[in-house]
Amino acid sequence: MSFSWNFLLVLVLVLNQSATTFTFMNGCQNELWVGIQANAGIPLLAEGGFALAPGNKSSVVAEAGWGGRFWGRTGCVFDAHGIGSCQTGDCGRVLKCAGAGGAPPASLAEFTLNAANGDDFYDVSLVDGYNMAIRITPSGGKGACGVPGCTSNLNTHCPAALQVVSATGSVVACKSACAAFGTPQYCCTDAYGSPTTCLPTPYSKVFKSACPTAYSYAYDDASSTFTCTGANYQIRFCTGGT
Repeated sequence: MSFSWNFLLVLVLVLNQSATTFTFMNGCQNELWVGIQANAGIPLLAEGGFALAPGNKSSVVAEAGWGGRFWGRTGCVFDAHGIGSCQTGDCGRVLKCAGAGGAPPASLAEFTLNAANGDDFYDVSLVDGYNMAIRITPSGGKGACGVPGCTSNLNTHCPAALQVVSATGSVVACKSACAAFGTPQYCCTDAYGSPTTCLPTPYSKVFKSACPTAYSYAYDDASSTFTCTGANYQIRFCTGGT
């Protein structure tokens, strides 16, 4: 029996050397619901989502090569079977997203682990719009290991044409220009489907001015993609408590 336990301990330690821990922290004043979507063909984490009370944190572990996105959902109501809906970031009216993505607008934390040269690639993206402040902080890694995020409350100065307004009249999210207008110029499609033809617009510049390290539109790579090797990551929502 002693040999078996020692063997299992060594096995766990070996496996953990290539694992990455994501720790989610709720800095909001209200409960939020984390959404998780894995890339195609990659295992889902935590069945796709869970609730997170104000001031609390929770962690999930991903194996080497994992890739996907995380986001926060707001204004959710679920029954005992996990069926319901969310005001922002909804993923098919269920608590556990089970592979579904979040309905825009949603602030995203995106990851590809152990990619080129063993680096993790990660970013905060507002390409699908904004619903809450979010920040990625790596720990224990090697390399540049930047701290991307959108720590401003964009809902307070979202352009009128992009606003998502609740039944009570408050702005609860800020659409991307692509979602609001659906034209190639804003969606980086057709004649605008390359970095040389799809350039910043007045709307994406509002996002970039408020959140300089976040993706403001599809080809905003130069100042928005970060790399780190062998790190764990904290994803904090509502960095200012909003």
